[in-house]
Amino acid sequence: MCGIVGIIGATPVNQGIYDALTVLQHRGQDAAGIVTEDEGRMFLRKANGLVKDVFHTRHMRRLQGNKGVGHVRYPTAGCSSSAEAQPLYVNSPYGIVLAHNGNLVNQDDLKKELYETDRRHINTSSDSEILLNIFAHELQKTCDQPLSSDLVFSAIETVYRRCQGGYAAVAMINGHGMVAFRDPYGIRPIVFGKREVEGKTEYMFASESVALDALEFELVRDIEPGEAIFIDESGNFHSRHCAEESELAPCIFEHVYLARPDSFMDDVSVYRARLRMGEKLADKIMRVWPDHDIDVVIPIPDTSTTSAIELASKLNVKLRHGFVKNRYIGRTFIMPGQQMRKKSVKQKLNAIDLEFRGKNVLLMDDSIVRGTTSQQIVEMAREAGAKKVYFASAAPAVRYPNVYGIDMPSAKELIAHDRTEEEVEKLIGADKLIYQDLEDLIETCREGNPKIKRFDTSVFNGNYITGDVDEAYLKALDDKRNDQAKSGKTVKNVDDDMEGGDDNIMELHNVGGA
Repeated sequence: MCGIVGIIGATPVNQGIYDALTVLQHRGQDAAGIVTEDEGRMFLRKANGLVKDVFHTRHMRRLQGNKGVGHVRYPTAGCSSSAEAQPLYVNSPYGIVLAHNGNLVNQDDLKKELYETDRRHINTSSDSEILLNIFAHELQKTCDQPLSSDLVFSAIETVYRRCQGGYAAVAMINGHGMVAFRDPYGIRPIVFGKREVEGKTEYMFASESVALDALEFELVRDIEPGEAIFIDESGNFHSRHCAEESELAPCIFEHVYLARPDSFMDDVSVYRARLRMGEKLADKIMRVWPDHDIDVVIPIPDTSTTSAIELASKLNVKLRHGFVKNRYIGRTFIMPGQQMRKKSVKQKLNAIDLEFRGKNVLLMDDSIVRGTTSQQIVEMAREAGAKKVYFASAAPAVRYPNVYGIDMPSAKELIAHDRTEEEVEKLIGADKLIYQDLEDLIETCREGNPKIKRFDTSVFNGNYITGDVDEAYLKALDDKRNDQAKSGKTVKNVDDDMEGGDDNIMELHNVGGA
C-alpha cells in the first residue's frame, strides 16, 4: 500500500507534490520521495520518514521544474530500507523515474528474465524496480525512432503482457512527458484530473481523489483497468487501452480501511460505502441478535467511525467516542514485531472511563487482522469498567494474506485464519463477536457503482482475482512476511552514499542507473 502522485504542467510542481503527499500520508508512513525535472535535469529527494520530516526548505528549493512524481510508502514485504524508497530511476533510455503502488506476483520470474534475457541488473528487492526496468527495456527497443505516444503505449502493452498482479504507476520520461497506467483488473486505485493555469492545461495523477481536491484540480475520472494515459512534453493528452483483456475488479479493502472517507474510487464514495457498512451490520445484529442488550456503540478511531454512526442510529442506541487517539502513532497491523504492536496500541488509544463504566459496550472496528489491537482494546474496555464487551467488525473475517500491494501479515499471523468466529471471539476476549457478511460488504460498495461486477475480496475468501496465485507463491510470501523473518532482517542504510552532502538530495542528471 502506497500513495503516488504525478503532476505535469506550466508552473513549478514541488510544493504541489509535497502537499499532495501530505494528503496521501495515510497510504504510507515508512518513506517519502519526490523527483522533478527541469530542462533535462532530474532532481531527487527521498528518505525514510513522514513527508514533513523528509522534505525541508533546502530540499524543496532544489526540486525545480514543472513536472514531477511523488511517492509515500509502506513496504509490501516487510523491508523498510531507504534505498528502496521511491520514486526509482533508470538512466537508459532517456532517463525515467517511476512511482508504483501494488505488487507483482511474478516478480521472481521477471527478475530472472531481466538479468538473463534483457541484460538489466536489479539492485533491490523492490518489484517497483522490476516494473520500471521492464518499461524501460521496451522503450529501449524503439530508440531508433523519435519517441511518440504510439511507442509509449506499445511499451506499456508489453508491460501488461509480462507483469502480473495489482499495480498503479506513474512514470516521467525525461524530455518527453509523463505516463500513468493501471493493472488490467484495476485492483489498485489511480485517478487523474486537470486545471487551467496561465492559459495552459495542467494534469495530475494520484492514488486518491482527495489529493486532487487539495490542489484544486478537477477530477476527470479514474484510469480504467488496462488503460495508459500519456501527457507529452507539449501538454497533449493521449489515452489507450493497452491490455489485451481487462475487467474492473477493484480491491474492496480500500473502502473498508485504506482510503480516506472523503475519496471517490471508481465513482464510489468511500464515505457513503462506510455508512452502508454500518447499516448492513445493524441489519445483521437485529436479525441474529434481536434481543441484544447493547447500551452504547463506541467506535475504535478513526476508520470505523463512519460505519459506527450509522450502526448506532439504526439500532437506536447511543454512540459515544470512548477512546482518545494519539495521532502520532502509525497503523499497528503493519508494524513489524508483536511486542512493538502491543506497545504501540497502548500508546495509541486511551479510554474515557465515564463512557464504559457499568455499560454493555459494543466496540466497532473496520476490520480485525492480527487481533492484537482488538484483544487489547477489549481489555481496556473492561479495565475502564464495562459490564459486557461486544465487538463488531465492519468487514468479514480476514483469513488470507493480500498479494496485491498491502503488507498484511502472513496467513499464520491472521487471527481468523483456520479459526471459527467463536474461536476468534474467545481469543480477543469479547463476550460476543459480530462480523459483516461478505455479500453485504460487496453490496455496500457496488451500490455506489452498479457497473462494478466484482471486487477483489481475496483477503476474506482466498479467491485471488488474477488467477495466478498458488500455494507455492503464498508459502514464499509467508516466509517474507512473518514476524521472525522481519525481525531477522538487517538493512544497510545507503542514503548518504547515494544522495550525498548535507543537502541529502540527489541530482539525477547524467547519473548511472540500473
